[in-house]
Amino acid sequence: MSTESTMELAAPSGLLSLGLFVVAVAVLAMLAGGFWLGNRVKERESPRPRPDEQPKLPPEGAVHEIRENRESDEIPVMPKGGRPLTPYELSNQQTRPSTSTDRPRWSKGSSGSFGGGGLGAH
Repeated sequence: MSTESTMELAAPSGLLSLGLFVVAVAVLAMLAGGFWLGNRVKERESPRPRPDEQPKLPPEGAVHEIRENRESDEIPVMPKGGRPLTPYELSNQQTRPSTSTDRPRWSKGSSGSFGGGGLGAH
């Protein structure tokens, strides 16, 4: 094998190495640019709250869940011979605490939703 044929084989390999080096430098430049841009954005943000600025529990302690049954106001009955009310004539449906303490339950064997996959009422 002559030196000339060895050089012909080495030339594409050197070009490939140069190409990979250029790609690696470009990737590193993009990463460095990303860190630089991230720091610029972070500097423009408001500072983090100090420990004394953190939220505190109310004096009475943690707030706990309240379970209660609610009833909605009744829809006004349409007078005989009158016209039905349109949606904009109805007020927002307010709710009030219910006197009943029984929690509403679905019928046995039902998931409570249409097509929920339950066996249904038997």
